[in-house]
Amino acid sequence: MNLFMETGYLDKTTGHTKIYFRGIGMMSVWGFISIAFLFIGMQSAAYGFEPVYARNGMAAGPEPLAVQAGVEMLQQGGNAFDAAAVIGFALAVTYPAAGNLGGGGFMTAWTKDGDPLFLDFRETAPQAAKRDMFLDEKGNLVVGQSTTSLLAAGVPGTVHGLFQIFQKYGTKNREDILAPAIRLAREGFPVSYSLHRSLLANHKYLTRFASTAAVFYPNGKTPAFGSVLKQPDLAWTLSQLSQSGPDAFYQGEIAEKLARFMEQNGGLITREDLAAYKSKFRPPVIIAYKNYSLIAPGLPSSGGIALAQMLNLLEPLPLQKMGYNSAEYIHSLVEAERLAFADRNYFLGDSDFVEVPVDRLVSDAYLEERRRLIPGWYAGKSEGVSHGNPESHETTHFCVVDREHNVVAVTYTLNGSYGMGGVVAGTGFLLNNEMDDFSAKPGSSNLFGLIQYEANAIAPGKRMLSSMTPLIVLRNGKFAFTVGTPGGPTIITTNLQIFLNMAEWGMNIREAIDARRFHHQWLPDRIQFERFALSPDTLLHLSGRGYTLQQVNSIGCAAGIQTMEDGLLAGYADGRGEGLAAGY
Repeated sequence: MNLFMETGYLDKTTGHTKIYFRGIGMMSVWGFISIAFLFIGMQSAAYGFEPVYARNGMAAGPEPLAVQAGVEMLQQGGNAFDAAAVIGFALAVTYPAAGNLGGGGFMTAWTKDGDPLFLDFRETAPQAAKRDMFLDEKGNLVVGQSTTSLLAAGVPGTVHGLFQIFQKYGTKNREDILAPAIRLAREGFPVSYSLHRSLLANHKYLTRFASTAAVFYPNGKTPAFGSVLKQPDLAWTLSQLSQSGPDAFYQGEIAEKLARFMEQNGGLITREDLAAYKSKFRPPVIIAYKNYSLIAPGLPSSGGIALAQMLNLLEPLPLQKMGYNSAEYIHSLVEAERLAFADRNYFLGDSDFVEVPVDRLVSDAYLEERRRLIPGWYAGKSEGVSHGNPESHETTHFCVVDREHNVVAVTYTLNGSYGMGGVVAGTGFLLNNEMDDFSAKPGSSNLFGLIQYEANAIAPGKRMLSSMTPLIVLRNGKFAFTVGTPGGPTIITTNLQIFLNMAEWGMNIREAIDARRFHHQWLPDRIQFERFALSPDTLLHLSGRGYTLQQVNSIGCAAGIQTMEDGLLAGYADGRGEGLAAGY
């Protein structure tokens, strides 16, 4: 019998799994969602403000089938690195708006031996890329060229990165890792309501290329909710990876198909670009805040440095005395965000190409100088706040913790939803539009409204600056929680607020993620806030201080895992999306 299961959770007193059913419906036609899932703790939207609890392992992410595949890998004896790779490949099938083979991202990890890790598998600019490639003869940006054309695609890093994750630290072989994704692509999976709506809304965008239309609009129609979507070309690509490893993507027949697609459609990526690509292990950023240590990605992610600045600016302030989301509290966080983003946008870029004064940017002396710029009562003004002088949207996140407490957090992306919209003919995977994350014209805004400068200018082989910030938090030297989110520049401020919700306000992982959020990024000079994030009185107070306020539908879609005092793992996937936290 097949069932739609709303959820389950582990009763902390009895240790028994309780299952709730919303109703009977179609389960996967190929049996991937099995009765074994009944024994896994699953996320419930109905069980108060409790997260999901499990003892032996936990995964959380944006799409249930991929998360379940990761948990099954844990049950089969794989560790967190194995499960993370399984989820990453599976999301390329079931979550095409952001899960990917044709994009890139970052991993942070905390091993059972106490080693912090940061893996950079960000995309790179092709060798034929030029600094002014998105400008016309008058030096103006050509609208859409950095987002919707094949020129927008950077050299993909996801495949190399996912292989690095499990080959270096995992326990399983590539056939085991790729099997769930291959099965999902070959046999198909039921189209969720959110995927149906997404494909419906993006029909015009995704049918510009015949190769994309053939994958997502079989017979010329948007797949109906509950129908089965099969992706045979993607199954072939994943099978090639299973048989031959990453060389199949970067040097084999897949590389040939990608290079040919580029040549035929005006793109820049060549066989040589693909063969030269390498993901890189780099030192993570370690941030000290009271009795917490935060493990965050370093450059080309801006998140670690920006969070280090924000938390340094905020640590001396009596945040708890201000009151949660009071006008004074919002004011303090916004002004710290304003200063950090001003520095981010001016100084940060790929440290392999530009000299970034990281040590000075996060130094106590420099940040004390910046702290003095925070006004005591009224709103700061971004036109009057520049960078200091340190020299004197569519992304996805998932995380896994195993029974030995290896912790893996991954954020990866195509940049915009479905990237630049082109599926490489014969392969089934979409390409990114990450070139828009460069400063195509220094001083002009990108897709996310970020105004960036020379440090992030385009150069061949360079990695574009990113806001992706998979975060791992230790308390007194022991794993406390991990969290991350999509959302462009709001990734950084979302992680800041979730961290403070837990560290300063004592919330559990679910409460911290569900709490309403706000965002400021220097320019444009406005506070964006979710509905009900701020009380009417607080809104009036902030307006009276001189802040411009803008309500938005949603900010971020986080996933996280927390370790409890009794050793239980607690997981949660943001109620703003349709993800899943599950464990066993």
